[in-house]
Amino acid sequence: MRIVIAGGHGQIALRLERLLAARGDEVAGIIRRAEQGDDLREVGAEPVLLDLESASVEEVAERLRGADAAVFAAGAGPGSGAARKDTVDKAAAVLFADAAVRAGVRRFLVVSSMGADPKHEGREIFDVYLRAKGEADAYVRGLDALDWTILRPGALTDDAGQGLVRLEAHTGRGPIPRDDVAAVLVELLDTPATAGLVLELVSGSTPVSVAVKSVAGN
Repeated sequence: MRIVIAGGHGQIALRLERLLAARGDEVAGIIRRAEQGDDLREVGAEPVLLDLESASVEEVAERLRGADAAVFAAGAGPGSGAARKDTVDKAAAVLFADAAVRAGVRRFLVVSSMGADPKHEGREIFDVYLRAKGEADAYVRGLDALDWTILRPGALTDDAGQGLVRLEAHTGRGPIPRDDVAAVLVELLDTPATAGLVLELVSGSTPVSVAVKSVAGN
């Protein structure tokens, strides 16, 4: 497969790129800064220089044409203010989804956040973030031209992945290593029957492949 990942230099994206490249997939990661390119090449991914905060739909669609799947894994990051929650966590996700539609890329995965909700209340930065992610998720869910799956991990950690997870519509809060998030994304890409699902993910006791097959109804 050819997979294009938005937010290609993110911590989850780099792990995902490494896993996909290692098994022979063609992977491209969209990055904002040229100096990030070496990190992508190191894990086997092709760096694509493009700023999703200023690019047009057509510019993004051009990078997506010919792909088998697209993954939105971009984020403004914990040090960013409220404005960039709107321009990255919401607007860039909407742009990437629209570009996938224009490019004819049906399979579309979103790395969202547990608690994402367009109606989430509060004025703190994290409240703004959860609203932005929720609004982006709602937009993607309304696009019939996409076979979307939305993944909402719990509290992300840098612990070594265990390959054991709990993946359900509602899991309750809990931690999850970024390694395991990446592993679940690989399985979701391989499981088209998960299209149309919004899934929460935390550490658990079920092997990743079994957990994904279970939510897919297999």
